[in-house]
This record gives sequence, structure tokens and C-alpha cells, in this order.
Amino acid sequence: MNQQQLIDNIAKVSSRVRLAAQKSQRKECDIRVLAVSKTRPAEAIRVAAQAGLNEFGENYLQEALDKMADLKDLNLVWHFIGPIQSNKTRAIAEHFQWVHSVDRLKIARRLSEQRPDNLDPLNICLQINLSSEASKSGVAPQQAAELLRGAAELQRIRVRGLMAIPAPTDDEAQQRRNFARLRELLETLKQQMPALDTLSMGMSADLESAIAEGATIVRIGTDLFGARDG
Repeated sequence: MNQQQLIDNIAKVSSRVRLAAQKSQRKECDIRVLAVSKTRPAEAIRVAAQAGLNEFGENYLQEALDKMADLKDLNLVWHFIGPIQSNKTRAIAEHFQWVHSVDRLKIARRLSEQRPDNLDPLNICLQINLSSEASKSGVAPQQAAELLRGAAELQRIRVRGLMAIPAPTDDEAQQRRNFARLRELLETLKQQMPALDTLSMGMSADLESAIAEGATIVRIGTDLFGARDG
């Protein structure tokens, strides 16, 4: 993909977010586009940053660290959005500002213990497995409150909200129902922790439904950078 295509795609996604916000009577500024940049070269991220994006999501730790080094002259916000292995928590805690994929107290505890004191607390989202899919990461909805209680006691992380990747569907009504379940769970958990403010949900194919149900972060890869090879 050339630079102009990427710039055009960013404009198209921004327009979709704006129209979805208007349709839902929400403020566009309350919805952030997280550019999913996994497998994309640092040069593409630089172009995207020059076009106005500044938050990027990565799944693969070493790849992300290499890109951070290449782009250290830019003031970017890095989100880790992939499954987390225990042996990766230190580097994640040291280099990222957000983590969307916390589904075990053990991982939350390690991230807190390994977050450097000179950095702000690490923002985290609890990943919820809405569909009880064995192949998907995430804590079951009925176990979210217990995980939240444990994570809320940790000193160097800040629980911000929830993330989910529902089973894909082209049925807009089903998309809305899936995202509504996550929104309703957040509303329930806010009785326990009123400061929760983040719903990380929605991707290229369903961002409108996610925004209609309250998404504050939409994670967009394909519609920005094009389909990945392989």
C-alpha cells in the first residue's frame, strides 16, 4: 500500500466514526481510533502518525519493541492487544501505555509489580470472552467482577474498562446484541468501580455497531492498512 492510499483510508475511517457518532448522538471526540499496526512496517506507522493517528495496537512483543525503537522520535501511545504470556509481562509493563488483554489476576499482578515507578500507572482493560469460545482468550462475564476486585487493589496499574472480540457476524442486529452485553457488563461493574470509562470493542467490519453501543476505542487494522498477507 502506498502512502496516499493509507492517508485516504484514514480519512474514510474517520468519516465512518464521525457519522456513526452523529447517528448515535455521541461526541466524536469520545471515540478513539486505535490503529492495529501488527505486522505493519514502522514506515507505515510513521505515515499514519503524520496523518493524525497517534495510538497504535500491537500483538507481537518483539516486533512492537523494534518499531518503538525506530519511531522513538514520535510521541505515540502504544497499546498491547494480544494474548499475554507470563515471560512477556516485564517488557510490556516497561514499554506500553495500555494493555487490552488482561484476563487473569496473575498477569495483572505481574504487570503491576513490573511497571517502572517513573512511569504513570499502566492502563488496562479486562478481556471478556462474550461467546465462551474455547479458542478465544478472555475471562467469562460472570467472573469479571472477581477479576476486577483483585486488579483494582494493585498499585501500578489502572483498570480502565473492558475489551472483547465477539464472534464475527454480518448480522448488524447480532453485532449490536454482542456489544450491548459488554456495555451492560461495564455498567454493572461501575457499581463496584465508578471510574471505569473504557469500552474497547469494534473493528473494521462492525465499528458502527460498536459505536452505537458505546465503544470508546475501536480497533481498526484492515480498513486502514489493507488486508494482511497470509
